[in-house]
Amino acid sequence: MRVDLADLQLFLCILDAGSISAGAARANLALASASERLRSIELDAGVALFERRPRGVVATQAGEALAHHARLILRQQALLKGELRDFAQGAQGTLHLHANTAALAEFLPRRLAPWLAERPRLHVELKERTSADIVRAIAAGLVEAGVVSDAVEAPGLHLQPVERDHLVLIMAPGHRLAAANALRLADVLHEAFVGLTHGSALQDYIDAQALDAGRALALRIRMTTFTGLCEMVGHGVGIGIVPQNVASRNRRRHGLRTIALDEPWARRQLCLCWKDWEDLSSPMRSLLTHLGGTPPAV
Repeated sequence: MRVDLADLQLFLCILDAGSISAGAARANLALASASERLRSIELDAGVALFERRPRGVVATQAGEALAHHARLILRQQALLKGELRDFAQGAQGTLHLHANTAALAEFLPRRLAPWLAERPRLHVELKERTSADIVRAIAAGLVEAGVVSDAVEAPGLHLQPVERDHLVLIMAPGHRLAAANALRLADVLHEAFVGLTHGSALQDYIDAQALDAGRALALRIRMTTFTGLCEMVGHGVGIGIVPQNVASRNRRRHGLRTIALDEPWARRQLCLCWKDWEDLSSPMRSLLTHLGGTPPAV
């Protein structure tokens, strides 16, 4: 059969109304047009779908079978329209978002949670990358957007600052440098460090800065979480470099001393990063707006 959705809707309107004229009215069609389309449906089916009676029509067995499938098809169409509307409004699908370590650990959980909770059929795939890697991926069109440090060069891309992300030194209160107000990285390169695990975007960034300052960090142990890192530092295992928010949250619990890191590269801001706002999917625009992004002025 070559019956389209409009034909099925008309068929059900006639069936539910009990007459061709009343069904045509429900379908907003002229009686002659509805009668002609019904004849075409029956010719295409090769069987009568209605039994004509003086006071209207009733479905034949073939008509009842068509009615069953027509309702299933139209119900599926309604579900499909609803799902497509959800995609357009950012309520369903999978978003791919790349973020640096600080954004994954501190910024995104508290900011992303309420937005995602309101969209139960939407999935977000987060991947940890260095800011430089994220910028390259966005520029190449491999990912729509990300959260990066403003220290990264991002030619041709938009950077929208959303949160301060200064890095600080942390150490145990009894450390010999604990009384300092501020230190440079060169001042502590000879100290033992506690760092983050291999593959951490933030640790890769700190390691690169240490090499630029003259030598690699002497890492005694690498931890998978900021909490674990802070606990090690609190016990005097070594010193660490973490975002200021992490230090503030763990200072009292682990008895940490927080010292300003007097380096331009440590005074960072987290930024949303994208290439062209109009080319972003509707869900991604919704997410970035929630996170603090604003479309560029036209």
